[in-house]
Amino acid sequence: MFIDEARVYVKAGDGGNGCLAFRREKYVPHGGPSGGDGGRGGDVVFVASIHHNTLLHFRFNPEHKAQRGRHGEGSNKTGRDGASIEVPVPVGTVVFDEATGEMVHDFAIPGERFVIARGGRGGRGNARFATSTHQAPTEHEPGHPGEEFHLRLELKLLADVGLVGFPNAGKSTLISRISAARPKIADYPFTTLEPNLGVVDAGDGRTFVVADIPGLIEGAHQGSGLGIQFLRHVERTRLLVHLVDVSEATGRDPVNDFEVIMRELASFSPEMAAKPMLLVAAKMDVAQDSARVEALEQLAAARNLEFFKLSSVTGQGVEALKHRLGDICLAPQAPPSE
Repeated sequence: MFIDEARVYVKAGDGGNGCLAFRREKYVPHGGPSGGDGGRGGDVVFVASIHHNTLLHFRFNPEHKAQRGRHGEGSNKTGRDGASIEVPVPVGTVVFDEATGEMVHDFAIPGERFVIARGGRGGRGNARFATSTHQAPTEHEPGHPGEEFHLRLELKLLADVGLVGFPNAGKSTLISRISAARPKIADYPFTTLEPNLGVVDAGDGRTFVVADIPGLIEGAHQGSGLGIQFLRHVERTRLLVHLVDVSEATGRDPVNDFEVIMRELASFSPEMAAKPMLLVAAKMDVAQDSARVEALEQLAAARNLEFFKLSSVTGQGVEALKHRLGDICLAPQAPPSE
């Protein structure tokens, strides 16, 4: 099951209380206050893990609490610190504070660690308050509480290329042809109900990642069909590949299909619609009306988009598209301007 959103509660450990104690022992010349400090509470640490690709484990374990520090003891014994806990999250997870809506951290690098909730400091024992004029203090502090938060986690898959288009436009078939991914493929809409990732071999040991996003339809930004719940997974991509079915089986106009999807992308995020894009006329093996293809090609020229004719069934255009994607994705990126 693919879960890309979760709500969790995290609680760092409270600090241990400081101790109130006095030392009175026979043959011990220096008595007086001897209360030790409390131990520090443990932290809650999130770690970006390559071994997780979904937030499913948070569905069954939504609470994560670190150990509290032990209380101080007599004879100036400091309490033991509480044990911290490490919580794995998939690479690409974005953490938000549910109370304020602010982003806390974005885990984009494997192995990245971030202290999401810090443990409380231990309280001071009464030995800390002794002075030359106050030799028998009874003051001591309670431990400080650890931080606690209600968090919302969103998973944004890390991919170089995002495939978008109407349901049944051929996205799943394409990703199965250019990578080892094996998504469900059938001749009815909404075959793909969750994003699929495929690693494409570009030769010379170089690879790039393609994400197949479940099909959009008109009104998706208002919740129609699968809605836009999966579009967050192409926010990080460098490039979009827009597949348009040019066969007569759809009963729709390919140019209008393109415009509909572009409106849905813009409704989700203007930056999304402005991403670099390749336009692909899909299912060329069953395209009998050349005027439909020509109209789409003219649209690509008018919008200054690279245009490809593709049939994932016969293989027409697959290698050309694959090599072009590799050239774009593996080209050195210009450093961000200051």
